[in-house]
Amino acid sequence: MAKVITVANNKGGVGKTMQAYQLSTYLAHKGNKVLVIDLDSQANLSVTLGADVRRTLIPEWLIGDVDSEDVIVPAEGKQDFYNNLFVIPSSRHMANLAKLLILSEAEVRKNAGRKERLLKLRIEALKEKFDYIVIDTPPMLGDELIMALVASDRIFIPTQAQDYSIDGLEELMDTFEIIKESENPSLDFSIIPSMVNARRKIEQTRLDELAQSFNVTPSIRNLVDMQESISLRKPVFLMGKKSKGKKDYNKLWNSLGL
Repeated sequence: MAKVITVANNKGGVGKTMQAYQLSTYLAHKGNKVLVIDLDSQANLSVTLGADVRRTLIPEWLIGDVDSEDVIVPAEGKQDFYNNLFVIPSSRHMANLAKLLILSEAEVRKNAGRKERLLKLRIEALKEKFDYIVIDTPPMLGDELIMALVASDRIFIPTQAQDYSIDGLEELMDTFEIIKESENPSLDFSIIPSMVNARRKIEQTRLDELAQSFNVTPSIRNLVDMQESISLRKPVFLMGKKSKGKKDYNKLWNSLGL
């Protein structure tokens, strides 16, 4: 039975897609069969995993017009772990989701009760086929993020150790609590400090303050390794023993029990 992990933040530029990429490839490398669902219309994760992003059928899949076989494609890459990695890719056509949900309101109510439960309904049919399902979400509190919160077991929240990024957590955490109380009582979350400059004392101060209120994981530093990882489509676990990024992520995965 697959565990569902969503990587989310309602603010952009915090390393969200980077975390989703490192997480999904690491899990596949460990021998797990992994499905990535890209709900972000920018489709950066889909592209990095080698998927075709000319058009996504996610909106049609969510409302039940197409089957999972019509939306799931294999990730493309040279390494062996790609054999364990599959993608439901996104594209700019994700913008049609809100419109389609309105037009299909009666059908959605009949099948799922509420639109927030649609993704959970579709994922239930896939849980026996995968070990993990990793969801990347857009940087906004829209339908996609709400659906992901309802459907998930765990939420990973990358955030920068800066005032404006930390302040932006408040709205997301309020939404998290509402979903936990109303739809998903077992939902858990971890905050992942990302793109951290370890030399800035102010960032360490903000991290210490954050840790007083939330479950905060070991930090991921702002390193050249991370930029190269995405541009070269090379996960950090494939980098050399001296890679600082590899060390950061090993600490992170160990802390998360992955």
